[in-house]
Amino acid sequence: MARRKIKIMISSRCNDRFPAVGGDGSRTLSEIRAQLKQDIEVEKLFGKEAFEVWINEDEPPEPGDQDSWDLCIEQAREADLLLVLYNGNAGWSLASGDIGICHAEFMTAYSESSGKVSVVSLLDGDKNRRPKGPQNERFQAEIARANLFRGATIASPDDAIREAKKAVREAVLNLAHQGAREVKRSRYNAGPALDWSRMDFMARQAAMRSVVAEALTSRGKASGDGIGAVLPVAGKKVLFLPHAIPAAMSVPAARELVGQPFLKDHLSVPALKMAVAGPVHVIACHKSVSEGQAMTILGFPDATIVTGSFGVYVADNVQKIQLCLIANCRDESSTRHGLQKLFDWLVQTGEETLLAERAASRSRIVGAIAKEAAP
Repeated sequence: MARRKIKIMISSRCNDRFPAVGGDGSRTLSEIRAQLKQDIEVEKLFGKEAFEVWINEDEPPEPGDQDSWDLCIEQAREADLLLVLYNGNAGWSLASGDIGICHAEFMTAYSESSGKVSVVSLLDGDKNRRPKGPQNERFQAEIARANLFRGATIASPDDAIREAKKAVREAVLNLAHQGAREVKRSRYNAGPALDWSRMDFMARQAAMRSVVAEALTSRGKASGDGIGAVLPVAGKKVLFLPHAIPAAMSVPAARELVGQPFLKDHLSVPALKMAVAGPVHVIACHKSVSEGQAMTILGFPDATIVTGSFGVYVADNVQKIQLCLIANCRDESSTRHGLQKLFDWLVQTGEETLLAERAASRSRIVGAIAKEAAP
């Protein structure tokens, strides 16, 4: 059965010239996009065409109207890859207070799947030469937070085309690897996953917790403390405590084996000496986990709750409780991979800094609780 081609959307300003700001470039970004479309679509995989490139120059709606906006957003959502030729310009908007179309395309694709977005920066290091204005500055801040820049310094349109092709190649390889991992994890009726399924709750919980504890202590510069693992995060030492829910979250008997682990955080105070922050709870879940189920463990809804490819991250910004629920821990490999994706997400989004700050606050809170609870 023939599969559809890999769909790539190229996002950028159209009429800006290269260099986009302060230069004498003779080619517009629209011309560069057209050249990229042509070069990418002629590439073949084992003699067959594999890529379809979408640029808005190929479509009939007039730039600046609602139809054109909706079409671009739909294409950003449906594309397998979004390639952003970034010059700091947010693009046209429907109203003066709105975000620009380039910003909207990026935000749509990134929120759908951050792994499908690649950014090729056409800016030099002079911040004074970047496009000004609130819309452009919001876009620039969003791109900076995502930290997706890749490739060498770009000094010409040819450099831009070369680096864009490299970005597409890397993105395709990355998506292929991710897909392969998902295929491997999509069946749980054989091998180690079946071995774990044969276990009773207590044995499976012990196996899951053991893998999480070992995976945590095996990370760079980590150390075990007997009850958890101390890892360096954003310049701070943070205590991570492993737990495991050995069946579906909807099974009360399995969920209650973990309960609300943060209620016992004051017992970990001896491990919080020597400027160690925390604790942060890492909960391996044998099957899937939803935001609602994570909220049930926390006990109230008013918190930061984020769903990612790893599972669900929960942070209470008052009591500084933090829970990292790793979904689909069906065997040792999937458990380790889920934990790896958690730490990748923390680094990519910059959340690791906030995690470390909350952990430092939590250690002071549980220290005070421990003093009050002392006989």
